[in-house]
Amino acid sequence: MIRWPGHAVASPARQPARETIPPVPVERTVLVVAILASFVAFLDGAIVTVALPAITADLGGGLVLQQWVVDAYLLSLGALILIAGAVSDAFGRARILRSGLILFGIASVGCALAPGGELLVASRAVQGAGAAMLVPSSLAMITETFSGAERARAIGTWTGWTGTAFIAGPLVGGLLVDSVSWRLIFAINVIPIGATLVLLQRIKSAGPVGRRPRIDFVGALLAAAGLGGPVFALIEQLQLGWLNPTVLVPFILGVFCFGGFLWWEHRTPQPMMPLGLFGTRNFGIGNLATAFIYAGVSLGQLVVVLFLQEVAGLSAFWTGLAMIPVALLSLLLAGVFGGLAGKHGPRLFMTAGPLVAGSGYLLMLTAHLPFSFWSQVLPGLILFGLGLAITVAPLTAAILGAVPPGQSGIGSAVNNAVSRVAGLVAVAFAGVIINGTLDVGGFHRVLTVTSVLFAVGGIISALGISNHSSVPPVAERRFAEEG
Repeated sequence: MIRWPGHAVASPARQPARETIPPVPVERTVLVVAILASFVAFLDGAIVTVALPAITADLGGGLVLQQWVVDAYLLSLGALILIAGAVSDAFGRARILRSGLILFGIASVGCALAPGGELLVASRAVQGAGAAMLVPSSLAMITETFSGAERARAIGTWTGWTGTAFIAGPLVGGLLVDSVSWRLIFAINVIPIGATLVLLQRIKSAGPVGRRPRIDFVGALLAAAGLGGPVFALIEQLQLGWLNPTVLVPFILGVFCFGGFLWWEHRTPQPMMPLGLFGTRNFGIGNLATAFIYAGVSLGQLVVVLFLQEVAGLSAFWTGLAMIPVALLSLLLAGVFGGLAGKHGPRLFMTAGPLVAGSGYLLMLTAHLPFSFWSQVLPGLILFGLGLAITVAPLTAAILGAVPPGQSGIGSAVNNAVSRVAGLVAVAFAGVIINGTLDVGGFHRVLTVTSVLFAVGGIISALGISNHSSVPPVAERRFAEEG
């Protein structure tokens, strides 16, 4: 029998006993929602890369359009993710997460229906705006729900399961591209979006964790111009040349705007990127390492996929299949290394992981024509995947562990902005490194640059990351006083 406060106990003859269903722990639901929300953004990136040759075969544009399809997404993501993180802290994670899912879904349909390259690139930019709301909000939900070693383990689980996007993405994308159309790779996003919106209804958001700030529109505009100008110049110089005013003027203005962005963020009372966060050791050093590591990830993976299809002659499906070892290693090992970093500290993993990943790209320097995937590329991809699995969860946990809970949304957003901007710039530089047309020589140059980027990230971690870093009491008081 069930005793309800304030009510008489019913007779067994009149009221049969009821079976109660144990509620699903809120921690599990939060983790599943965070994984699915991030999965949407990661799935899109994994699918798009495999489909780039088919997109340009249909719409034209060559390497320049391929770069813009990737960078339009990263540009709006990098410019807006900082505002999204601050708004997530002030207005509640679930509300921002829901808005991001809806916007991302609408933009995905726009990509699927785009009749030409210009509208496809515009829709990709809107997708990036939606994604800006997803990843920081989902990670912030984890950091406010879990703590200590459990937080590191949860982040590791999040990292591993979102890695399944890199398994499903290339396979599903390759099948759709080869058998139907590249347009379906965008339409398929509505499935995980719908599932996440349903599960999100079960979570009672804790609501705002700070007072509602003024939106830093000036900072957002300066950031967008500061990123967009140089990226535009780096991509378009392949066709127009560096001395063309259409290239040179945006580059110069972009550099000035980015400097203005840093100046503005230092002086405005409510910046979208609080520079004071970088005063915490693991946050500042971790983000510096992030810039080099994720530049290597973006540049290396993009060019490997293009090389396998455009030079080695693999189909989209077989190219997607070739990338599965990287995703499987992330899925199987990221949680393990996240837990180990929670117990032993992140420095060893953030040092060894990038060095192992960079060694994988050096190993792929054996690639030549006639091409053999099994001996020339697969061993390097396995080594890269292992290094990435060692790195990502400890890196994320170290950075977020250095931020006060009330600042977890903006802290996550800054880290994601750094990684996306690093990828944005690296992809824009791809044409410069390749020198216009991808061949074996250009592929080798990219592999060398990528391995150097990983090595620098590992060295920075070895010299600067602390195993005992948490939010210093002085910093925590300062953040609390700033709201």
